[in-house]
Amino acid sequence: MNVSALGQEEKVKYLTTEPVPHLICQMAVPTIISMLVTSFYNMADTFFVGKIDTDSTAAVGVVFSIMALIQACGFFFGHGSGNYISRKLGAKEYEDANAMAACGFYCSFIAGLVLGILGLLFLEPLALLLGAIPDFMDQTKQYLGIILLGTPFMMSQLVLNNQLRFQGSASFAMVGIVTGAVVNIALDPIFIFVFQMGVSGAAAATVVSQLISFCLLWLESHKGGNIKVKWKNFHPDFASLKEIFKGGLPSLCRQGLGSVATICLNRSAGMFAGEYTVQAIAAMSVVTRITMFANSALIGFGQGFQPVCGMNYGAGKYDRVREGFWFCVKTALCFLVVVSVFGILFAEPLVTLFRKDDPDVIRIGTTALRLQCIAFPLSSFVVICNMYLQSIGKAAKASIVAASRQGIFFLPLIWILPYFMGLFGVQISQMISDICSFFLAVPLGISVLREMKQKEN
Repeated sequence: MNVSALGQEEKVKYLTTEPVPHLICQMAVPTIISMLVTSFYNMADTFFVGKIDTDSTAAVGVVFSIMALIQACGFFFGHGSGNYISRKLGAKEYEDANAMAACGFYCSFIAGLVLGILGLLFLEPLALLLGAIPDFMDQTKQYLGIILLGTPFMMSQLVLNNQLRFQGSASFAMVGIVTGAVVNIALDPIFIFVFQMGVSGAAAATVVSQLISFCLLWLESHKGGNIKVKWKNFHPDFASLKEIFKGGLPSLCRQGLGSVATICLNRSAGMFAGEYTVQAIAAMSVVTRITMFANSALIGFGQGFQPVCGMNYGAGKYDRVREGFWFCVKTALCFLVVVSVFGILFAEPLVTLFRKDDPDVIRIGTTALRLQCIAFPLSSFVVICNMYLQSIGKAAKASIVAASRQGIFFLPLIWILPYFMGLFGVQISQMISDICSFFLAVPLGISVLREMKQKEN
């Protein structure tokens, strides 16, 4: 059944009555594709820019952290409004859902304009903050300046994507994201090599693709039984903003701290790599993209659970929420074990794919990738736990889990371990952080599952 084509009431009935594993898989396939393709075109910039030189690869690596921050803000408004929309649709309160859709979208667009303008006004200080050094400052400023022009469209298209997904229209959301990604991958070699724009071409390809995604997602949101975003419904009162904050804070913690973590990673790699400063930054940039690609499939699967989780929780069907949670954890664990074994065995060829003519980048990146793969399967519980807590409105616990992996544990580790262990401390920090995050997430997630079970009785 094409869930996207159903009306609002039919969607709610479908998502609260159909078998849970079937629903999650049906919702997850489009979101996994969307996340993988999005991650792939993030990797495409690194791949094609890697054909230029190591300095350009390092420049894209440091700018990626600000792109992650822009995405974090988009997910903040998208998940914040989408979670609320999902619960209100489950409770059949359609007017509130329509108002929240407008509030989330227009707030994100305005915030994107402000962030883009501020970034352009303080371009060089921002590049320095991100970890750029004189060796590749010019390339960083070229890439960063163009990326900032697309900020409002990058943020608001993520809001539209997530609002569609939380309504159960994951296939509509997928079309917009995937089309933009394919366009970006096609434009990268044309702009970089045919038009000889270099690193600026990679940035231009990204901005054009984001604009195309924005336009398509806007059109998709006005099809079928989807909530149509209208200016007349935009009434940003305190209550609406509070709901966005509650629902979006875990995403902001997860994505935003990921951006901060990347900045700290780049700076730490630069400080403790000695004569291999540029190579270390380039290597960790490559490893970040590779692991993000694998992690995006996990996040996409978890996002397939979110509309099912939110609507069933809103409808008071807690047994279905618990069933869905454990199904997702078990499936994700099996997947990540396979991915981790593959990553350990083929770490060197994977890193070589991005920078085959620099043996120092390959050496540093191979070790870092293998270390991260050791603890990667533990992310199955952490990510799914974060998403289900966020979907049912447990903002505080969801934010703690979201902040743990690349904030609470990673940030202290990335500064302390390299001080004692040098470059190896940089390479091992993420693995130790993942282990600590797992042991934090287990009691927080299990306690809420027990609360729901008591409500059933």
